[in-house]
Amino acid sequence: MRNNLDAGLVWAMQAFLRTIDSGSFTLAAEQMDLTTAQVSRLVADLERRLGTKLLQRTTRKHALTDSGAAYAERCRELLALVEEAEAQARGAGARPRGRLRVQCMTNFGQHYVAPVLADFCAAYPDLTVEYSTSQYVPDLLARGADVSLYLAEALVDSGMVARRLGTTFAVLCAAPAYLARHGTPATPDDLRAHACLRLANPSVGPDWRLVEGGAKEDAVFTLAPRGQVVADTPDLIVDVALRGAGITLLPLFSVIDAVRAGRLVRILPGWRSPDIGVYALLPSRHFMDARTRAWLDWVDGHIAPRVAADTAYFG
Repeated sequence: MRNNLDAGLVWAMQAFLRTIDSGSFTLAAEQMDLTTAQVSRLVADLERRLGTKLLQRTTRKHALTDSGAAYAERCRELLALVEEAEAQARGAGARPRGRLRVQCMTNFGQHYVAPVLADFCAAYPDLTVEYSTSQYVPDLLARGADVSLYLAEALVDSGMVARRLGTTFAVLCAAPAYLARHGTPATPDDLRAHACLRLANPSVGPDWRLVEGGAKEDAVFTLAPRGQVVADTPDLIVDVALRGAGITLLPLFSVIDAVRAGRLVRILPGWRSPDIGVYALLPSRHFMDARTRAWLDWVDGHIAPRVAADTAYFG
């Protein structure tokens, strides 16, 4: 329930953001303990105050106008500042509370985030974590996310704040059974004669780019892989590779367990992909709220060291 200090412009801003984040006036009303009509009226009051349309409404859905999208971003900044100020005044800055929305690339999350998420929740019992996955460059404002963990050789200029957490890379692997039948490549050029299982990833192109020793750009080998399987899910590629269907180039964290167990064999160990940066992406704003700060501190302390250790395993 709101109290008397919730009334007015701040309350209307909250109703507006809850509406666009949840996708409906009804869900926003449930979250704010109001009626649907009250939330709709708050948003309408905002539009009258501003003299512009924030939402285009139909009988089934609504969409942000250009003015609404720009206003929503500023509302998030202002409300987060209010929350931060109140937390500091209460001396509650060390105990983040509320909803933290985290987005992550699927396989990276399975390997690094899933093992530490329960401990994070135990450390911050007043937080609710909403976790989603995506392989694509996140639009944090559109999806209402607070932070995304994303991998890329180079980041596009997206207007987001990027914090580099570490470095990883992709390695070439195949099952022992495949190598027994088809032989082990001795040079990168030998890969042309092999079945290649390709991961379709929006952050890199379709060709395989390999660097010798991972450093010198003048020692780059480029291959257009040929094979029967192309997939956007690393786990599927790993499963197909384990069944002896071909050679794959995958991020090291996708194959490290199978390599350690001897179920996959790293081939051409002197060659690998160029470095892939591991980033935390945040919406472009001038400060970081307590929830996001707690999550990034946890990532720095519990995920970044594991990324570094796995990278070191492959040299």
